[in-house]
Amino acid sequence: MKKTILLVVSALFFITTNSQAQFTRYIVKLTDKGYNPFSINNPIQYLTQRSIDRRNRYNIAIDSTDLPVTPRYIDSIKNAGAVTILNTSKWLNQVAIQTSDAAALAKINSFPFVLATTPIGSFANTSNKPVNKKLDAEITGNTAPRSTSNLISADYYNYGLSYAQVHLHNGEFLHNRGFRGQGMQMAVLDAGFYHYLTLPTFDSIRNNGQVLGTWDFVTGNASVNEDHTHGMNCLSTIAANMPGSFMGTAPKTSFYLFRTEDVSSEYPIEEQNWVAGMEKADSLGVEITSTSLGYYNFDNPALNYTYANLDGNTTLSARGADIAAKKGMLCVIAAGNEGNNAWHYIITPSDADSVMAVGAVNTSGVVGSFSSYGPSSDGQIKPSVAAVGVGSVIANPSTGQPTYGNGTSFATPIMAGLTTCLWQAFPEINNMGIINVLQQSATRASNPDNRMGYGIPDMKKAFVLLIKQLYSQQADVANCNVTFQLNAKTDSAITIDVERKLPGELNYNTINTISSTGGFKMNQLIFVDDLSMFSTSGISYRFKMNIAADTSFYLDSTTVNFIPKPNLGADKLISICSGNSLNLTTQFATTGLNTNWTINGANVTNPLAVNMPGIYQLIATNASGCADTVTLTLTINTKPNLGNDLLFTKCTDSTFNLLTLFNTTNLITNWTIGGIAVTNPAAVLSEGVYMLIAENNFGCADTALVTISNDNRICIAALKEEVIISPNPVSDNLTILVAQKNAVKVDITIHNSIGKMMLKQTYQQLPGQANYSIPFKKWSGGVYFVTLRLNDEKVLVKKVVKQ
Repeated sequence: MKKTILLVVSALFFITTNSQAQFTRYIVKLTDKGYNPFSINNPIQYLTQRSIDRRNRYNIAIDSTDLPVTPRYIDSIKNAGAVTILNTSKWLNQVAIQTSDAAALAKINSFPFVLATTPIGSFANTSNKPVNKKLDAEITGNTAPRSTSNLISADYYNYGLSYAQVHLHNGEFLHNRGFRGQGMQMAVLDAGFYHYLTLPTFDSIRNNGQVLGTWDFVTGNASVNEDHTHGMNCLSTIAANMPGSFMGTAPKTSFYLFRTEDVSSEYPIEEQNWVAGMEKADSLGVEITSTSLGYYNFDNPALNYTYANLDGNTTLSARGADIAAKKGMLCVIAAGNEGNNAWHYIITPSDADSVMAVGAVNTSGVVGSFSSYGPSSDGQIKPSVAAVGVGSVIANPSTGQPTYGNGTSFATPIMAGLTTCLWQAFPEINNMGIINVLQQSATRASNPDNRMGYGIPDMKKAFVLLIKQLYSQQADVANCNVTFQLNAKTDSAITIDVERKLPGELNYNTINTISSTGGFKMNQLIFVDDLSMFSTSGISYRFKMNIAADTSFYLDSTTVNFIPKPNLGADKLISICSGNSLNLTTQFATTGLNTNWTINGANVTNPLAVNMPGIYQLIATNASGCADTVTLTLTINTKPNLGNDLLFTKCTDSTFNLLTLFNTTNLITNWTIGGIAVTNPAAVLSEGVYMLIAENNFGCADTALVTISNDNRICIAALKEEVIISPNPVSDNLTILVAQKNAVKVDITIHNSIGKMMLKQTYQQLPGQANYSIPFKKWSGGVYFVTLRLNDEKVLVKKVVKQ
């Protein structure tokens, strides 16, 4: 409270002691917005839907600064005495008043909701001093001659004399692309728009209803047609539509025309007017504002700013400009024409930290000597950018035909119009993003200075930068394809070339061109490239955008890594024998692959053991979805059928013919016993299990077993009773075979030729046959007689010769 009192006392002292002016206009600063009937939860009461939509688009919250000044506070101030309400500022929470009633002023200062009152201007129209302001700059020398027709006949507009100031920024690129301000709203805040209602320069915006509203914040009425020419000159650089003669930079834009400047005096009330105008523009939903006004000294020097005040956040208008930017509006403001005078620097509100301050150059890009110097006192790069303000083409106030003017006043609307067209193309980018990209596109982007800031913006380059900023891509590898999803802002005249470079290749090759339909909007574009033909990974891609015949540029590049297609090898033909099965899983190398076997389109239930003839198909897929396919043709060959295994019993001493047991015609046979080949399968003696393997010419085999058992009983039953003596003649041993069905006593006697007994032996023989060996080796040669008795009965006398 003490601070408020001091401010009031100080203000009153200043009023009563100042001999140079009688202050009758004041700003009443309020403490709060209490008792406010409006709510931030219902902004449609004080903001248009368009204004709300802007906030929603850029995620800007409604806050207390959006609430109107509390109406009961305004009423109290108005009813304090002889007080006129000039305007209010909800952003700064203050009221501009006019009064010469000291009692009323004292009463106002006594209100608890009043923080302070400060003088901002003398009584209107009472100044006897000459006007101290110039809205335009003066330069010496002749303006450079210009072409009266387009340099490029294919341009949408025939710019006439204004071509150079558009072309310096490649502004025709935006116009040719269809961005001419349609659907955009701009507020132009100036000193008046003299004869805009009748000059031919503006017939298009009049006939098309592009002037949406007007207001004179100086006099408090809606008429701005009879005031100063300056605003009309500025408006013409944006809105002129005189093909072949004069074209503005955004002739399809819709406008609000606000007079905030009183050229007859210079007081801070004009800053207050300007803030009120910006607030109105915000509430209406305006996107962009153009201001070719600025302040640093006033008719009363006590109110002058110092350079230190121009820190972007101190002056009344700079604070208003920053809030306007926070509300989402893009503020384009003249840097000032003070380069040749003692002040030298930019003027406010171009020092505001969230606005685009514009300096002046000629059509060759040379900075005008009058253009104010930066930086702001807090070191911001100012001006932000530069446009044509030396020899600018503007409308003649008498005829509306093109003439020339100088000043950052004209550079500013030229830039504001081009900025509008750019923002029209990219409404998803917020105000600061548009300013930033314009600075990035400018000629001194990498080396800004205090004359041109970031330099002269290039609209084509800015357009490209924004496309790149919004562009995104995603590559997914699946099914041995890479699918690119390109999210890009395009239209029917924009194409994207897909270029590919394989490992080992030196250059990219265009493999596809993607197009889209319709107007300029974000599109999701899909391109699929088949990777199955490539045997190595690491394929490089890049994407080049072509904007009709105007320009082309690369959006991005990427390298796709994947697992190349597997190689299963050649198809196979395999035969198996009937009764056998084949393990498909061992036929091809499929380690690390997902496999699927089918036959006739149906999945193979058990690929480990198949026994049905046909063509089996294998699809083997790796982790990248790359697959190879092979077939295996399976045939079934009939194998021999030997029949059942056999079992035989034979006499121990007899042989057995295996060859007659099975039909082995045209078969290759092999008999074994215990894994050993049978030497003579036609006469086997030993008992055991004999195995026959019989194979046909397909390699199919059958196996049969023959079990042979020996049984002496079989031998006796079939025995032929006989006696056989051999050999004869004999040299070593004589063998006597005795075969008898019953047990028998065997007596063998041998005599020589003279009757001498040489041998007598007796044996008890079991049923069957027995061999008796008689040694003759030591006996003398000659004749011997062998006598055989069975059970003491002589059955044989045999003459044997000993050699």
